[in-house]
Amino acid sequence: MSSNAAWPAGVGRLVLSSVDSTNAEAFRRAPLLGGPAWIMAGVQTAGRGRRARPWSSPPGNVHVTYVMRPSEPAPLVALRSFVAALALFDALGAVTDSPQALALKWPNDVLLSGGKVAGILLESQSAGQGVAVLAIGIGVNLIAHPDPTHVEPGALRPVSVLSETGTRIAPQAFLDVLAPAYAAWEDRFMTMGFAPIREAWLARAARLGEPIRARTGTATHDGLFDTIDADGNLILRQATGNLAIPAAEVFF
Repeated sequence: MSSNAAWPAGVGRLVLSSVDSTNAEAFRRAPLLGGPAWIMAGVQTAGRGRRARPWSSPPGNVHVTYVMRPSEPAPLVALRSFVAALALFDALGAVTDSPQALALKWPNDVLLSGGKVAGILLESQSAGQGVAVLAIGIGVNLIAHPDPTHVEPGALRPVSVLSETGTRIAPQAFLDVLAPAYAAWEDRFMTMGFAPIREAWLARAARLGEPIRARTGTATHDGLFDTIDADGNLILRQATGNLAIPAAEVFF
C-alpha cells in the first residue's frame, strides 16, 4: 500500500496542529531554515487555492508546503508545479494501488476517477531578478472533499481518496510517501532539465488530444489539447493554428 522509500536526506519536516496557511507559514519560517523542508498542518484556518480562492482544509486531509531556495531563473522555478504533480501522482498511486485511476490536469490538479482529488499552488518571494523562496503548497482530499454544489459551474467534481477507493491513510503517513517521490522527481529535474518531466507529465495528462476550454482572465479559448511546450505552456490546437497559453483555467 505504501512506498518503502526513506525520508530524503537533508530535507526538514515540521508538523503543526493548526496554521492560517502552510504557504504563509513557509515564508515566515524560510529565513530560519538551513535547507528545503516540508511544513504540514493538521488544519488550515485560511487555506487558499489558485486565484486566491479559499481551500477547504478539514482535519484528516493533507495540507502541506514544500519550501526551498531555488537557484534557477524564475521561469524554470515555475516548472516545479509539474514536478510536484508527478510526485503526487506517484504517491497517490502507491497508497491506493490504483495508478490507472489517476490523471494530471493542466496546470496543477490531480484527478482520481475523473474528479479533483488534489491541487498545487506555487507562490514565491523574489530577490532581484531571481526567486529567493519558493513555496509549493499541496492539498489532498484524503478523507473529505468540498460539497460539489460549492464549486464553480463547469468545474470538475471534488472527490476524496476515501470516497473513490475506500483507502484511509493518515496525512503524515501520506507525507512519508510524498516526500521521497518529490525528491526523486526533483533530482531528475535538476540533473536532466524539464524535458523528461514534460514527457512524464504528458504520459499522465487528462484529455490530451481532446477538446477543452481554456479561460484566461480576459478571454475564453476552445480547441484540442495538443501538448505542453518546453516552457510548460498549454498548446491549444485551433483551426487558425496553435495557441500557447501560459496560464488559464481549463474546463472539459
